[in-house]
Amino acid sequence: MRYKTLDSSLYIKNRKNFMKQMPARSLAVFNSNDVMPMNADGTMTFWQNSDLFYLTGIDQEESILVLFPDFDNDSWREILFVTETNEHIAVWEGHKYTKEEATAASGIPTVMWLSQFETVFNTLMAEAEQVFINTNEHIRNATPVETRDMRFIKWLQERYPAHQYRKAAPILYDLRAIKDPQEITQMERACKITEDAFRRTLKFVKPGVKEYEVEAEVLHEFVRQGSKGFAYTPIVASGANACVLHYIENKDVCKDGELLLMDVGAEYGNYNADMTRAIPVNGRYTQRQKDVYNAVLRVMKECYKILTPGNRIPEYHKEVGKLMESELLGLGLLDKTDIKNQDPANPAYKKYFMHGTSHHIGLDVHDVGNIYREFEPGMVFTIEPGIYIQNEGLGIRLENDVVITKDGHHDMMGNIPIEIDEIEDIMNS
Repeated sequence: MRYKTLDSSLYIKNRKNFMKQMPARSLAVFNSNDVMPMNADGTMTFWQNSDLFYLTGIDQEESILVLFPDFDNDSWREILFVTETNEHIAVWEGHKYTKEEATAASGIPTVMWLSQFETVFNTLMAEAEQVFINTNEHIRNATPVETRDMRFIKWLQERYPAHQYRKAAPILYDLRAIKDPQEITQMERACKITEDAFRRTLKFVKPGVKEYEVEAEVLHEFVRQGSKGFAYTPIVASGANACVLHYIENKDVCKDGELLLMDVGAEYGNYNADMTRAIPVNGRYTQRQKDVYNAVLRVMKECYKILTPGNRIPEYHKEVGKLMESELLGLGLLDKTDIKNQDPANPAYKKYFMHGTSHHIGLDVHDVGNIYREFEPGMVFTIEPGIYIQNEGLGIRLENDVVITKDGHHDMMGNIPIEIDEIEDIMNS
């Protein structure tokens, strides 16, 4: 692996926690993600299914995990199926897991070749009454692409129609929301790589550079340090492009006097970072840019105080809205009449701050978790307020990744420059 793998004890613990919540005579199945096609014979970079990785640490395509905690044969209570390699695969694609390596990575003693799956699975299903299937229950999931899990579920329900089927997601989402210290260590590494790339970029940006050149500087540092690359499609948005929340073309020239909004984060070991900064292309903020920037930064600092154990996303976002409303009044973007006449379902501040302030982050950038669950130590969230003034071509968002602790929070991006003076000093040094 290009990254430092975590100890198999983590995955052993994760499986035990999942199986504790499975009723008697039940079985659970998890598939790896597909290798996605491009054109002709090309394929996209493989990215493992987060749930399978969480339960096994296996980072390889065409892998299946089956859990049956009370099956009579105790050696079949956890089975990992991987593709049997050969000389042809080794020459054309490289090394694949041996059975011994798969056991070492996952802590699962029983590893079988994928060719054995249907025969073994049929024996297990004869004893199972319920089957936990792995569906994507993320509230923002809207992909039309049929996943490997979905194809498997169709096959499963057609072949075994008399079984009861249940969702694995409620159990997994509950477990994955609380990060183990080993997971946080991996995320801190992703944040440190992101910091190094940002500091490198501060020295590079100047009037006349292309947004995609900035993207290349960031990517260079990510890959150099063992990351697969960007945790998500990067946003490198100069000037008015920063007012497009998901601007990803990264094609324009960065001009003197503009701000450059960079929403980038490194992946490391399948865990993700998510950072946003807005920097002056010429190395100096104008007074207007400073005023708006500091308004966003003040909101961000207040967010740390309320992103604490016991609060919840809905209430938290309402509190953040009040903070933003006050700052927009101070900037003259809203007045008291706007506030008096606002629709409570669509507050006036949303004209300039139209997205959420925080989301779970972990194995997925927008990680799984119940937004109505109270914040608990070990949860990891972004904090990302912003102000977007379209008629001024000015968009500023600031974002860090934060671990909730018993006493408050730990900012994994606390060392990444964010104050105006520090950013200007680095850019002009």
